[in-house]
Amino acid sequence: MTPVRIWKLQDAKARFSEVCRLAAEAGPQRVTRQGKETMVILPEEQYEQIAGMTKKKSLYEILMELRGSGLVIERDRSMPRDIEL
Repeated sequence: MTPVRIWKLQDAKARFSEVCRLAAEAGPQRVTRQGKETMVILPEEQYEQIAGMTKKKSLYEILMELRGSGLVIERDRSMPRDIEL
């Protein structure tokens, strides 16, 4: 396996096919712009893993996952407190 490289932006643009091939074979490839690391090129499957981890679920999705888990949620049936209007 080829070690992960750090590419200057102009080199990454000129050799984009190679950068993509190395990302698929060797892992994420870092790209710098004006000396600062600004981009990472990685395979789609790695991106999907990362994006899936950060995706926030809706309350509906969470509750649907709990269906059939045996979790019992009970509502408090006591009368509400009195308030002055």
